[in-house]
Amino acid sequence: MRFLRLGRAWPAFITLLLVLAGLAVAAPEFFALQNLRDLALTNVPVLLVALGMTLVIVLGQIDISAGSIFAICAVAAGAAAQSGLPITLAALLGIFVGLLLGAVNGVLISYVRAPSIVVTLATMTAWREALRWITGGAWIENLPPGFQWFGLSQTGGQAVIVLLSLAVFAAIWWASRNLAGFRMIFAAGSDAAAANLAGIDTRLVLLSVFCLMGALTGFASILNAVRFSDVPANAGVGLELKAIAAVVVGGTPITGGRATLLGTLLGVCLLGALGPALTYLGLSAYWEKAIQGVIILATVLFEALRQSRRSTATQAAV
Repeated sequence: MRFLRLGRAWPAFITLLLVLAGLAVAAPEFFALQNLRDLALTNVPVLLVALGMTLVIVLGQIDISAGSIFAICAVAAGAAAQSGLPITLAALLGIFVGLLLGAVNGVLISYVRAPSIVVTLATMTAWREALRWITGGAWIENLPPGFQWFGLSQTGGQAVIVLLSLAVFAAIWWASRNLAGFRMIFAAGSDAAAANLAGIDTRLVLLSVFCLMGALTGFASILNAVRFSDVPANAGVGLELKAIAAVVVGGTPITGGRATLLGTLLGVCLLGALGPALTYLGLSAYWEKAIQGVIILATVLFEALRQSRRSTATQAAV
């Protein structure tokens, strides 16, 4: 029952239900198994990156370098597999590269105390350009047969990708509810000064969250890369914006301190369904970004109104 307590995710949940109800009437073919499977596979990377982004935003930070990290991890894993490394080790390498790149962000933000928007903007550009220089913009081709779909059949590989992503979501959701380490994240995000007085090393917490963000981005890149026979060097463009949008729409305030991981999942489902829904309804796909913007703006305004009412009530009580 705790899992079903939506809290701030209610607006996203209701909006998603309205969208699905409208599609059930106007375009029931949207619910074809093949389309739902494609939707799930397409949004698996967004979900995993959004999970990490949720924890980053809880701390009042932001990470706009996720797309660049995503591309580097995918290329690193693809190059390792191409050189003969077993797919399992190549995948672990991709995740480890993501963790290292996330650690670079974390060190600069937590110990050097540079603003996260500045740090991740710099690393986003630097890593993307470095990857372009190293690869010359070329894709990683001639991958071994065992790379695509983890060497399984297409149906088996698709099932593994979806199940792994859901397992990671369930593990992080459970950890956020039961592990002291995750409680420290929320404590540091709510009031860093009070958390320090309580003996929590907020700088270490911040570093750990960015490391986890990098590792989740690396894992997302692996699950995405194995769907194809080649690994593009320009993968992940705009991924960070999709993840941030899903987190905000899901009910996590951009000011930090609170979060709802279930809301993040609903945000990913809602935003991920918009594009295909427009196609099935016979509308131009160019409306997708506009509708996403309206939903995000409405969510932010709703949160601002909620904060204003809370502040007014507090002042009246005093």
